[in-house]
Amino acid sequence: MGTIKLSREALIHNLDIIAHQVGGKDKIAVVLKDNAYGHGAVMIAQAASEYGVKQAVVRLEREAEEIVNFFDNVLILGQIATKVHPRFSYALNSLEEIAHYPSGARVELKIDTGMHRNGIVPEQIEEAFAQMAARGLICIGMMSHFRAADTLSSEWFWQRKTFDNLKDKATHLAKKHRYSLRFHISNSAGIFRLSGCNDDMVRAGIALYGCLEMDTTLSQPPLKSVLSLWGDKIATRILKSGERVGYNGIYEAQADEVVSTYDLGYANGLDRLASNRYVTPDGVALRGRISMDSASFSSDVEELKIFDNANVYARAVGTIGYEILACLDKDLKREWIN
Repeated sequence: MGTIKLSREALIHNLDIIAHQVGGKDKIAVVLKDNAYGHGAVMIAQAASEYGVKQAVVRLEREAEEIVNFFDNVLILGQIATKVHPRFSYALNSLEEIAHYPSGARVELKIDTGMHRNGIVPEQIEEAFAQMAARGLICIGMMSHFRAADTLSSEWFWQRKTFDNLKDKATHLAKKHRYSLRFHISNSAGIFRLSGCNDDMVRAGIALYGCLEMDTTLSQPPLKSVLSLWGDKIATRILKSGERVGYNGIYEAQADEVVSTYDLGYANGLDRLASNRYVTPDGVALRGRISMDSASFSSDVEELKIFDNANVYARAVGTIGYEILACLDKDLKREWIN
């Protein structure tokens, strides 16, 4: 069913760059949601922990439970607490959510600084602190999210300013309610918009995995792709001139050609829109339609590298590397290669 190969050297290289950028590994929180962007949450968690990272970010409680033993704290972005855990904190996304949290739960107040997706508006901050205290919640942080840090525009600047302007007020309110806050807004792109870090933490997602793409007007950090996808050969045949391969026969051989079928298809995350149009990093053409569990290539090697950078594959299907990585089959074999 194919293999995902992970480069430990590339991961450490990326962590080194991020740590240098923000002023130390103690400011890094690794984003491990959705199976660590397809890389394998437990594998990446263990490697990051061995590097010295103490913080992680996931989407759900069940994801946090898989990796909590590697970290001091795991921030859960997309679920209201069902339990009180000493190393879980939860992104509090609205005033309405507060009533649904159990007393004693640790939360981090999300501020809408311009993304307009979730979080309280700045004018609600006093009410939020009052309600959190009345509910018996423990607020350990204030956070937000950039909507356009990877592009050169005014948006990053005014979101950054809005967030920074709220820090003093939040600190005063926290002291009133005996909270101690940490502040964080920077995603992967945001990490590289300043020469340093004036927050307590950054959330390193796609940059950790080496697939960050900044606008051409912005500096692109020299990150390395951590993941490569490989297929094992199922069968080989000589496709005679004029013969077609795969569903609907959309590829026709113009001359006799060696074609092999490999054990990866769209059920494993090989996007079907790449059918008959993708070429691997080694120059091997994909022939015909991608099937549910297999795809054919103009090759006869036993193990074929499908891609070693999700962004390149994503361009072939008109999407982004995030989507390609997140859709990789969780049951695919994953292994470290160095």
